[in-house]
Amino acid sequence: MNPRTIISQLALLSLVLAGVILTFGLVGELISSDHDARTAAHALIFVGATTGLLGGIGWLATRRHRAAVDRREALLLVALTWIVGGVVCGAPYYVWAHRTAIDSAPAAAFRSWMNCHFEAISGLTTTGATTIVDIPTLPNALLLWRATTHWLGGLGIVVLFVAVLPSLGVGGRRLFQAEVSGPDKGGLHPRIRETARALWIIYSAITLAQIVLLRAFGMSTFDSVCHAFATMATGGFSTKDASLAAWPNLGVQITTIIFMVLGGMNFSLFYRAWRGRLREIFDDVEFRFYIAILTLGSLLVAMSIYQTTIHTTDGGTVVASAGVAAREAAFQAVSIQTTTGFCTSNFNLYPVGAKIVLVGLMFIGGCAGSTGGGLKVIRIWMAVRIMGHELERVFRPSVVRPLRVGGSIVSQELKVLTLAFIIGMLTFFTAGFIAIMLIEGDNITFETAATASVASLCTIGPGLGLVGAVENYAWLSGWSKGVLMLLMVVGRLEVFAIAVLFTKRFWKPN
Repeated sequence: MNPRTIISQLALLSLVLAGVILTFGLVGELISSDHDARTAAHALIFVGATTGLLGGIGWLATRRHRAAVDRREALLLVALTWIVGGVVCGAPYYVWAHRTAIDSAPAAAFRSWMNCHFEAISGLTTTGATTIVDIPTLPNALLLWRATTHWLGGLGIVVLFVAVLPSLGVGGRRLFQAEVSGPDKGGLHPRIRETARALWIIYSAITLAQIVLLRAFGMSTFDSVCHAFATMATGGFSTKDASLAAWPNLGVQITTIIFMVLGGMNFSLFYRAWRGRLREIFDDVEFRFYIAILTLGSLLVAMSIYQTTIHTTDGGTVVASAGVAAREAAFQAVSIQTTTGFCTSNFNLYPVGAKIVLVGLMFIGGCAGSTGGGLKVIRIWMAVRIMGHELERVFRPSVVRPLRVGGSIVSQELKVLTLAFIIGMLTFFTAGFIAIMLIEGDNITFETAATASVASLCTIGPGLGLVGAVENYAWLSGWSKGVLMLLMVVGRLEVFAIAVLFTKRFWKPN
């Protein structure tokens, strides 16, 4: 493993992030109306300039080193990317909180570096868990930056890195494969840099379309941009404490549902549609199973909450008629399964049946190759097929029948990887909530600890209990937040990319 290669690529990544942060700092300067608000823009500019300086020094020190990135280096570089990204993206909150004269809840929260780092990791991993209350008092420059961390993390910092920097060569493919979520990375262009660029163009175009629609339905331009960034990344950061309930507009909510569904889809399907193969979307077995689960989940939640009192996240209540139950159920089921985490009602107060369904959807998550987290729809489908296949072997041991998913034969290696991944996720989930229970002691319930663990690991954000739809994570101790941040990164990078770093053989020379 060559340290110069790692430093060189991290330096280039830092330069990319510095350019993005400086750009948003300048935008923040334009949208800030007073001196206190400009402090946030100045914090972004300061962090961007400092990051650019450090990245420039690192690049100059290693610029003559152009060794290829091997598999181990790619895995380590991906992990370090999220660590460096979390530090850099959290720094503007910290700098602003220590320079502002504004006495607000966000300023108080961000005077703790742990909270700043938690907010940044939550943003980049598209989790959407937050440590702040009274969100609208956060300056617009930081609200926009907060949403942007979602948008950057949605398709992946590393994919952005590969898209804009040509120096990686074959290492770019290894980085891309380590970063992009899900078992299926097929259907894309063999030139990985061209693929990454195409994905970013598609991602940007869909985001722009949502901005236009939200604006047309009455949301301000600023709020439209922030919510579109959070929706396409399936993140969930809002500019309001009440989340989407702050806009009790059917058009806004239906638009958000549609784009959450798009964010939870495999982006290779968009790539194929872009190249004229639209039919392949509807022929895709994972897409059909994904829509079926969303539909069934919405129906079950609607049946459970029908004629009950719904508590909206803005503090209101409404009795769930058939129409209200259908709308609330569809919004929350889609939001949870796509791991976006937007809320229109306090599902913490739903009947037990609805909460069980929502927790089940938390584990399932979006499609492979999407911005969503979770086990992924295709893995659930494959696990079901593997179980059925093995059951047949019990009473027909002499029958040799290959397992097919979507017309393709599933290899033995992929079967093992699928089951190993599911076991790995369940292991991290269990270890996570046990660790939080031990750390917090009597201050936490089983429901809160378990759903905080799954909501972080599956990058959803809100859970149940004290981390529910109208709650936040500020009350947790620093150690618990550290555990949850680890779960967020593990879930975002899909277990193996992080788990291998804890094995002795990974660090041994070849």
